[in-house]
Amino acid sequence: MMNKFSEYLSTLFGIGYFPKAPGTAGTFFAAIVYFVLPDEWFNSWQNSGIALIVILAGSLISVFFVSKAEKILGHDNGKIIIDEFWGYLIAVLFLPKTLIIIIAAFVLFRIFDILKPEPVNVLQKLPAGWGVMADDIMAGIYSNIVLQVAIRLIPKIIK
Repeated sequence: MMNKFSEYLSTLFGIGYFPKAPGTAGTFFAAIVYFVLPDEWFNSWQNSGIALIVILAGSLISVFFVSKAEKILGHDNGKIIIDEFWGYLIAVLFLPKTLIIIIAAFVLFRIFDILKPEPVNVLQKLPAGWGVMADDIMAGIYSNIVLQVAIRLIPKIIK
């Protein structure tokens, strides 16, 4: 029972079974969830700090479920995409909630997640669910840094 629940949660409610590019489908789901969440949850540093705690707690809890799901699906199976969900939310954290940011974060996150630049590729080698989660959190951090720099260098891009 617990293993099936872990599989269901780790595949992001079955989205991970999408036949083509399940990681992209999971990231798209995360972008939609982010889009519909109340702006107040992300529009101040205080609220974003709370969101960060929720995202990190969700990521840590997900490690447990991913580790169990890997016993069914295999190590770092492509169907396990809850890591994309939390990684994308890191990518948009502390940023203005605009359509441009949502799309740019989506593209950047997918690029960093697929290319896995240092240390994303190293983090992926951590044992069990830790590696699955850590590489996407780092891809989200990289995406966020790029967007933070971009909106300061070219503030017009967020309008």
